[in-house]
Amino acid sequence: MGKYFGTDGFRGEANSTLTYDHAIKIGRFIGWYYGKRMDRKCRVVIGKDTRRSSYMFEYALVAGLTASGADVYLMHVTTTPSVSYITRTDNFDCGIMISASHNPYYDNGIKLMNGNGEKMDEETILEIESYLDGVYGEIPMAQREEIGCTVDYVAGRNRYIGYLISLATRSYKGIRVGLDCSNGSAWQIAKSVFDALGAKTYVINAQPDGLNINQDCGSTHIEVLQKYVTEHQLDVGFAYDGDADRCLAVAEDGRIIDGDLILYIYGRYMKERGKLLNNTVVTTVMSNFGLYKAFDEAGISYEKTAVGDKYVYENMSQSGHCIGGEQSGHIIFSKYETTGDGLLTSIKLMEVMLEKKMPLSELAKPVEIFPQVLKNIRVKSKPEAQNDPEVQAAVERVAKRLGDEGRILVRESGTEPVIRVMVEARSVELCERYVDEVLEIIRERGHATEQR
Repeated sequence: MGKYFGTDGFRGEANSTLTYDHAIKIGRFIGWYYGKRMDRKCRVVIGKDTRRSSYMFEYALVAGLTASGADVYLMHVTTTPSVSYITRTDNFDCGIMISASHNPYYDNGIKLMNGNGEKMDEETILEIESYLDGVYGEIPMAQREEIGCTVDYVAGRNRYIGYLISLATRSYKGIRVGLDCSNGSAWQIAKSVFDALGAKTYVINAQPDGLNINQDCGSTHIEVLQKYVTEHQLDVGFAYDGDADRCLAVAEDGRIIDGDLILYIYGRYMKERGKLLNNTVVTTVMSNFGLYKAFDEAGISYEKTAVGDKYVYENMSQSGHCIGGEQSGHIIFSKYETTGDGLLTSIKLMEVMLEKKMPLSELAKPVEIFPQVLKNIRVKSKPEAQNDPEVQAAVERVAKRLGDEGRILVRESGTEPVIRVMVEARSVELCERYVDEVLEIIRERGHATEQR
């Protein structure tokens, strides 16, 4: 990760840590950099979510890009995966999504994609950061006919909707589906897809006002959809985040189907049909212990990456695996997309339900999700705390006591001076006891910056 860009773009509070000036400079550099590299005008496509500051950042990026000679195509309010899809299929040099995903409205972010619709490579990101820090000096302005133009490209969003509809294997006629659009990017697209496929569609949180994105709704507040599905006796519900690259589901009985359960349901479905490449599903280290036990029983192999869908995709592309994702609902189907796609995930879950003629509650039944407790502790030095022999001994003692009935994970935060201690076991009480035991050793060894 760089100085400004993390695993999912440049994110921060609008006009505080991420400003319109940053956006103009990012646009200026991309327009110049790609134009110089391609020896021609570059073509950039931009999408945005519904938060108020997204319009400001869109105009700032457009100003910077066109001033450097790039032609800019605007998809307007749309999802992150739709920008990725259109960047790849319509041969754009670069894609940009303006969104802070599941963050509150006052945050925003700039996500950069290469011509394949993948997250921008680290080398280019570091070049952009150098320009933001003044290393490059001034970049030449485009002149006369070399100045870029803007093009309304809402047709790209519509083509993405058509693509999603084409992936469904059966009609949804007669199926009662709830959709929580998080007052974000999916607010128009999700209903269009499910209506076209014949579902009886019930939509909530699809009235964005620029300030209510992710507010008590969507995948980060799945309890809202959970209540709605059970009260209205729906067959299934799907909840998205602000830019709709995540999806969590609710079964007909109210059970929450998180990313781990989605990976199990579709991974097993693919294995049964001989389509699970390498017989492997890619997870992160934060996936639940119960998922791995269920995979073992189903004869499915798995790999674990660092937290972040970026690392999941890197593993998949390098190893040729076809499905991977995170507990949070970022699910990647490499045959169809290069990024997590909430709407695609919905369609894939509907496929399993309809083909197997089973509700989600039954499909998820073989997985026993273990209780999980995660606590953070602020430390003076993350490496020193992690590598302390007594801390490591405490972790080993817990792991030995858990045996094959749980696990402990101690990892560093990527953005804060924080160590995260997570335990999964058969009961919450056990989890709490073992987490606190390790935290106490960290404090006793003098690593914590705040004592209880």
